[in-house]
Amino acid sequence: MKMGWIAALAVTAALCAPCGAEAQTGGFLRAEGTRIVDETGEPVILRGMGLGGWVLQEGYMLQLGALGQQHVIRARITDLIGEEKTEGFYAAWRANHTTKADIDAMGRWGFNSVRLPMHYDRLTLPVEQEPVAGRDTWKEEGFAEIDALLAWVKANGMYLILDLHAAPGGQGSDLAISDRDPSKPSLWDSAENRRKTVALWRRLAERYADEPAIGAYDLINEPNWDFEKPGGGHGCEETTNAPLRSLMVEITAAIREVDPRHMIVIEGNCWGNNYLGVTPLWDDNTAISFHKYWNATDRASIADILRLRDETDAPVWLGESGENSNTWFTQTIALVEGEGIGWAFWPLKKIGFNQPLEITPNPGWPRLVAYLTGNGPRPSAAEAQETLMRLATHDIRFENTIEHRDVIDALLRQPHSDAAVPFVAHRVGEEGGVIRAADYDLGRSGVAWSDVYEADTDGPGERVPWWNTGRTWRNDGVDIAVVEGEPVVVEFETGEWLRYTLTAETAGNRVLTVVGAGGRVSVTLNGGAAVSVDLPTGEKWGEAVTGALPFMEGVNTLVLKAEDCPACRVMEMRVAHPRFCGDERYLITDQSSSRPVRNSTPTAVRAPRAKAVRIEPVATAVETVTGRVSYHSTMSASCRSSSARPSAS
Repeated sequence: MKMGWIAALAVTAALCAPCGAEAQTGGFLRAEGTRIVDETGEPVILRGMGLGGWVLQEGYMLQLGALGQQHVIRARITDLIGEEKTEGFYAAWRANHTTKADIDAMGRWGFNSVRLPMHYDRLTLPVEQEPVAGRDTWKEEGFAEIDALLAWVKANGMYLILDLHAAPGGQGSDLAISDRDPSKPSLWDSAENRRKTVALWRRLAERYADEPAIGAYDLINEPNWDFEKPGGGHGCEETTNAPLRSLMVEITAAIREVDPRHMIVIEGNCWGNNYLGVTPLWDDNTAISFHKYWNATDRASIADILRLRDETDAPVWLGESGENSNTWFTQTIALVEGEGIGWAFWPLKKIGFNQPLEITPNPGWPRLVAYLTGNGPRPSAAEAQETLMRLATHDIRFENTIEHRDVIDALLRQPHSDAAVPFVAHRVGEEGGVIRAADYDLGRSGVAWSDVYEADTDGPGERVPWWNTGRTWRNDGVDIAVVEGEPVVVEFETGEWLRYTLTAETAGNRVLTVVGAGGRVSVTLNGGAAVSVDLPTGEKWGEAVTGALPFMEGVNTLVLKAEDCPACRVMEMRVAHPRFCGDERYLITDQSSSRPVRNSTPTAVRAPRAKAVRIEPVATAVETVTGRVSYHSTMSASCRSSSARPSAS
């Protein structure tokens, strides 16, 4: 499996060579007209990921969406294992969640930037905990974490964007985003919280003023607050946004006292999208950020931000996006890059399948989640600590995560290419080969695969349905489930299809066994005539076999299509070399009972699972129907394939 991916990666890397072309930084970034440029004046398209979940946990990334904010999650953990051990858990989490290996992987894949969501409490004390009111205590450990990340980013020739994700007091009514405690004054309710925010940015700018690898200062992430007009609590109906503008002007002034060079990134109200009253701009080295989730991927969907770009003559940046399907990712990135706009998607890793790295939690985690969310019994302190420390010291580390190369390909290659490339290297040798159905090619919808539902554009809320109903293996519209540890294609509906690139060592006729259930599917080799086979109905897996298909030496393209399938399932396809590949028909005999096995279905011969079978050509074994076949691959030297086996009826 890994070797197959290495071979496939070589093809992908060649096609994606331009994706990483801007990886080496060219000095300080700046706004020049409507473009972001480097020190030489060359335009830079930022392609990055946000490190969500590292120093600021959001509940949904841990299957703890019901708890929401990090401080709520922490309090529940403290109740289980005590404050000292809870602090040990969070220290281990921060040490292992994001390491140089994660950043090296980003550089290797072709990203050129990293967005760091910062929590103010890693850098300074909350105002209510300051020993002296109005005097800031700075936490060197938190700044050292940024220093280490910056070193990793620089080693990979990338940019680091600092993003104040959780400001003192919290900047919005969407509580989890900024770890806001609604029982305490918010950023907007407290002058002291705002003063501390300004002081924090001055401290950061003073520390990093001479660092060209710092790409920008993203002042306040996703403000969402009703200042004057009711907007559901999120500022979407505000028309002046005076407090937001005033604070960002004050922050910028403090930064410019110590740092005249770094680019400023601003965000509007309503999760970064309502700029009414925020402009005109007050600093000529400013980029305007917008965030985009769960909406259309056409130009009309970004018309407002494009209009704002023209009005301000300033660059815009898609500072956060994601949490959707590969199709949505590719279409969105192609859209914005077509306008010269860079992006940072969200997040790099979490428990879930639709980002580059997936955390697979240990077996104790579901039980702990059940308790923490009020749906299960309380575990012992020892059991809870063991689960938590396994998560924090093992599960979240880069080498133990699942690398979703389909997501990476959708973000970096597919926006620039309509080519399909192998997901794994499928090789057909003398003994044949096995093609797992879920290992179809990498590529856009309509190029490498086709499905009736491929993205969510219905707005925020519960995903019903998901584009991949199994929420595993891959992030395309193709529905995949894991059965006995192996991925299988499920809910394969009429009209849907999958493409596979195969490499045959030699030319020759071969038979193909489709393992699945639920209806009629077809296979097409190298654009030839479609050959249909009928899979058994019911819950059990069965097999259907084509006649001789003419494989060419080298690259071949195979398409599997659902022809008459309410919801077919396909596990794999087995390619075998038959001894007889002419017009003969075959009689399959169960040698364990010396009993010929026939089936009244005229389109395929089926046999019960047996330890040994014999295939022999007979003239009248089965009546055939034009366009379909009556061959069946089994464990027999006749097909010269050790992977073939008889069907289960």
